[in-house]
Amino acid sequence: MTARSAYVHVPFCRHRCGYCDFTLVAGRDDLVDRYFAALARELERIPLPPAVPGASTGGVDPACLELDTLYVGGGTPSHLGPDGLRRLFALLRGRLVPAAAAEITIEANPLDVTDALVVALGECGVTRVSLGGQSLDAATLRALDRDHAADDVRAAVGRLHDAGLAVNLDLMTAAPGQSLAAVERDLDAAVALGVQHVSVYCLTWEQGTAFEAARRRGALRPAAEDLERAMFETAIDRLEAAGFEHYEVSNFARPGCRCRHNEAYWDCRPWEAFGPGAARFDGRTRITNHRSTTTWIARVLAGADGTGDVDAMTAEAAARERIVVGLRRRDGVEREAFRAASGHDLDAVAGGAIARWVAAGLATDDGRQVRLTRAGLLVSDALWAEVLQAA
Repeated sequence: MTARSAYVHVPFCRHRCGYCDFTLVAGRDDLVDRYFAALARELERIPLPPAVPGASTGGVDPACLELDTLYVGGGTPSHLGPDGLRRLFALLRGRLVPAAAAEITIEANPLDVTDALVVALGECGVTRVSLGGQSLDAATLRALDRDHAADDVRAAVGRLHDAGLAVNLDLMTAAPGQSLAAVERDLDAAVALGVQHVSVYCLTWEQGTAFEAARRRGALRPAAEDLERAMFETAIDRLEAAGFEHYEVSNFARPGCRCRHNEAYWDCRPWEAFGPGAARFDGRTRITNHRSTTTWIARVLAGADGTGDVDAMTAEAAARERIVVGLRRRDGVEREAFRAASGHDLDAVAGGAIARWVAAGLATDDGRQVRLTRAGLLVSDALWAEVLQAA
């Protein structure tokens, strides 16, 4: 299969939040020019489009990478500012060709969403913005080490909606000291803003982060497990009651507003990826660029390989991964579709695990399709080893 989706990683941020372990550099705008030079070099593996679009075939040249979805993440891509975004998209257009009605998403910090930035987004063809709000509660934002206020989130959403852009709002639960009532207020505020999509993530304590170091010192304490569970269930109940579809463990969308780019990941379709820490996938092999921004830049500009890790899966291992990402979705895994896509029988690969989950009330199985129940979704991360270990 030919990739119809691409991810571009922009590693720059104004500030690194205490919980963040993403591939990024904060306060290193001196690297921007070298980043663009390295990105241009990496993009050279994609053939150039014809000088006159459609001249050779009546459509997009089949040698080019025609995209149904493009996702620009980070880091904080909006940190590049209006001119930086124009420069980025001009560079991408040299190699990546969005199809008609393509979904083009960019991640943004609320503080960056000025009128000038919104104009630039329109000029670049962006259709969707994923806003890193995390909360609309002042105490929670301080606890999460964020550099914006709740009013900045509201102002950003207003500007983006006025420009006709779809908005995803990221919300975080289980922040230090966060109460269930605070989560309820955040959910109600997100609904009131009229955003098309909400992603709800539970804070994870990653090794190497400032938060994890503070936890070890006793300066921060994770939320109790029963409170985490109550927060997650509250998110499901409140957002579904407001008309959102809970279509993946952490993701909720208005009808017709699912993130098409993420659905390509969850369908295990091939995708391309560029930039430090970015991972591309051909259906069997995942190739991840070096996570260090400076190392990736230096390697690529020197003409060396910027790859940091290669995960070449067997056909069975790829089928097992397909089960895991499929069951994260509320649509679940359909047996015939799974066989057609993977070449494997679902029950031969994971029948025992599925039967145990059904018996425990963690999944349903009607003979055609397997889905996790709400109870299963709540503990889903603990289930996957049972599928993946056999690989």
